Amino acid sequence: MRQLKKRAQFLKAARGRKIVRRGFVLQAVAHNEDCELGPAIGYTVTKRVGNAPQRNRVKRRLRALAREFAEKFDPNFNYVLIGRQEALHEPFSELKKSLIRALEKIHVDRSAASHAKDRKSKS
Repeated sequence: MRQLKKRAQFLKAARGRKIVRRGFVLQAVAHNEDCELGPAIGYTVTKRVGNAPQRNRVKRRLRALAREFAEKFDPNFNYVLIGRQEALHEPFSELKKSLIRALEKIHVDRSAASHAKDRKSKS
């Protein structure tokens, strides 16, 4: 899987869809690049999470998650995983479940989701 490296790529992803989970925030944006290259993913952890070793540990955990579920990432999207402090202590199995749910939710068509909400509110 390719990695996002340039600031502009991260900023573009920030304008896309966003799913917040306990251990991370997942951002996704469709890209116009060649789909044969597959999805690109970037990792970021702010200083608010902790000192450098803690931030590096969170990034390592996020990279391990992404490697494990590489086939679940849509090749037409670029992703950014933003590490949160809870990712340091949350069990890896919980992070896995969160990532699977986040990936499923981020690709749900927004119009379909809004129609479902409308049907629930009318009932």
